Parts: sequence; C-alpha cells; structure tokens
Amino acid sequence: MTARLPPHVSERLRRRLEALEPLGSLATDGVALGPGGERALGELAERLGSTFPYSEPRYAGQMLKPPHPVAWAAYAATMLLNPNNHSLDGGPATSELEREAVGSIAQMLGLDEPLAHLTSSGTVANLEALWIARQLRPGETVVSGANAHYTHARLCEVIAAPHETLPEDARGRIELDALEDRLRKGGVGTVVVTAGTTSLGALDDVAAAADLCGAHGVRLHVDAAYGGFFALLADGGEPPVEAGPLRAIARADSVVVDPHKHGLQPYGCGCVLFADPSVARFYLHDSPYTYFSSSELHPGETTLECSRPGAAAAALWTTLRALPLTRDGLGAHLAGARAAALALVERLRDRLELVVEPELDIVCVFPRLSSAAAISAATERAFEELAASGWHVAKLRLETGWLLRSHPWVEPDAATTTVLRLCLIKPEHLAVVDELAERLVAATSPQRPPG
Repeated sequence: MTARLPPHVSERLRRRLEALEPLGSLATDGVALGPGGERALGELAERLGSTFPYSEPRYAGQMLKPPHPVAWAAYAATMLLNPNNHSLDGGPATSELEREAVGSIAQMLGLDEPLAHLTSSGTVANLEALWIARQLRPGETVVSGANAHYTHARLCEVIAAPHETLPEDARGRIELDALEDRLRKGGVGTVVVTAGTTSLGALDDVAAAADLCGAHGVRLHVDAAYGGFFALLADGGEPPVEAGPLRAIARADSVVVDPHKHGLQPYGCGCVLFADPSVARFYLHDSPYTYFSSSELHPGETTLECSRPGAAAAALWTTLRALPLTRDGLGAHLAGARAAALALVERLRDRLELVVEPELDIVCVFPRLSSAAAISAATERAFEELAASGWHVAKLRLETGWLLRSHPWVEPDAATTTVLRLCLIKPEHLAVVDELAERLVAATSPQRPPG
C-alpha cells in the first residue's frame, strides 16, 4: 500500500512552506534561507507527499490527526524562542503555562492538587507512573489486563518490576473476577486499568477496580492516554458515553492522558498526574549548574526527563484557553467523534458484525463468514480495496478464542482472526458516515466471479 497525499493537499503543503520561510527567526524580519535552504524545503515538501492524508475524513486508520490550528500557531510561535521547561530560567513563561494547563486537566479528571507535569509521550508518562509505583512498592507485582497497551509489560522490564497479565472479558475489559483472585493471592503492588483501550476503545470498570484495590491495599494506575478527555462527555448528555469509568478516574493513585490525541496537540505531549503530591520526593535531585535562578521548585526537579519543549506547554495552554475543558469547548470535538462512531454502527448493524459495541470512537467490524480464516482473508482484501479507492482504515488481530466468547458461531480454524478497525478520531468523520458504511459493506462482500 502506497502512502500519498492527495495532489491538492501536497500543493497546499508546499505553499505553506513557502509562506513560513521568512518567519523562521525573531532576530530579523524576512529571513533569507539562501539557495540551499530553499532547495531543501522544496525537497522536504516532495518527500512529505509520501504520507497518508491524516487530515482527511477518508483517513480512519490509526490515532492520527493534525493539531488544532490554535495549537499549531502557539507551538510555532513559541519555537521561535525555543524555551526548555526543565529549569525556570530555561522557560519561565512556559513553565507557568504548563502548571496552569496540567491543573486544568487535573480538574477535568477530578484530581485535587496532584503532582502533575507534561511528558514527551504517553509512553514516558506511563514509565514515570510505573517507576513511582515501584519506588513505593518495591519487589511487588504490577498487573494489567490483556486488553492493556503492550507498553506496560515492556516498561516493567525497563524498571525491573515484576509484571503479570490478566485475561480480558468478552467486552475487551480487564476480567474483574481474575483480578480479584490475583489480589487475594497477595504480592501485588499496583493494578493498571485502561480508560480507552487502543484496540477496541474499551473502558475498564475503573470503579470496581478501585474498590478491589482499596480492599486489598493496592495502588491503582489508570492509563487514560486515549480515553481520558472523554470525561468531558461523562455528564449524561448526547452523544452518550459510559460515565462511571471516567468519573472513577478521580480515585486513581496515578493517571496518564495524552493531549496529542483528543487534546488536539502536536506529538510530543503526554501528561502524568499523581494524586499524592508527596511522591515528588522520589524525583528530587541536584544539578551543579541548572537550578540556581530561583528558590522555587523547578519543573525538572519533579520530572524524569530533563530537556522538555516549552512549546508543547504553550500549545496546550493556548488550546485550552480557546477550547476550555467543557462539553461545549474541547468536548465538542470529542462529541463529534463519538457521534460518528455511533452513526456508523447504526448504518452497519445487521450488515456487518461488530466485534463489540463501541464505547468511545473506535469501531471494529468483520463480515459474517463461517470461519476465522475466511474472515481474515476477507479483511485483508477489503483493507487493500479500501486503500486503493482512497479510504484508509486499520486492521486488528484478535485471538480467535476470545472472539468466540461473543461470536460462538465462528469456526476456529485459525488461532487469530483479523478484522477491520476504524478510529473515528476526527469529528469530520460524521459527514462521511453514509459513504464510509457503503464502502465497508461493498469491500467486505464475497467476491463475485469475473465476468
């Protein structure tokens, strides 16, 4: 499959680069790049053409979309200064903007004055959360579900913490009975639950997990990297989301969210929050040349990363000023994505099989064929056919044994079953739902013999 921007998008990108050329410095007006610089930017425009059209509603593959124009403008302007949110002298203004922005996220999640900061990604944010968990409960096991992001097992290897995986239920949530059984055996220090899995968009029962953790004296970490901002819709309004798991995030010991997903930010913007601010003691360290400009605590003294882009903080802060963390503010973007998922499901119901009923904005479907192998083959054909016609979706490989829990009629003639996965992360998807549904049905229909 060849990645290529539509011609009109490639041309617009080239014009944007030309317009940006004279704006690349605060030292002078009208920056002269010289022949080499202009040639290099022209080559860049050509090379960037070999990219999938993430901004187009026909792209419903991975969790990718451009940042909001406000975020882009704020990031670009701040990059002219290139502040570093490590020490206060490296980014005095942007360090304050970061504190205010993460404070708004904490309020959205119901956390009262946590220790919180931005990171370069959700992966690093989860690393920090698990590292603190290991510091607090050394030698004890971290458990997560089979539905959790694979990064948790990998990160436990990095920090040398024992890790175990528990099964998932038929809805793609951590199996609570298995969790309770494991907690009764002892030796668990931290439970990881997921508010918005990256495969199905499933919401673990965070409240029930919090109850179990409380009963057994175990820490609770919520990976809400994908689903955390859906807390803006957990008010009973339309379109609906299941409010319980999102409201229960406030009971967590640590939480991760990714503003570069539903927060409309450029990549390089994760966020970790700790309910107990005293865990800052595990971060504290000294530097012979860095923390001298202020007696106030510097951002780098409570983060694992050193250099961090102040531009990321500026972009997030500006976005949240333009689109407050309310249903009518940033929530309107999530509502559009959620509405698109619900509308697509209604158009596909009884025409294609749903893996599960979508809880957020991810829809996974497959044709009603008799066996796992036949479903996978049809999915592969549909994936290629859709791409050839300009519709980009993703594939999801499932354990066939798990799929049989909700679709017992599937013949298990293969260990895994591949289905189509659509991430309707952009509200613009709502406008193309009808055509997308017809394309999906046509692409997954049994092949007719030639002629």
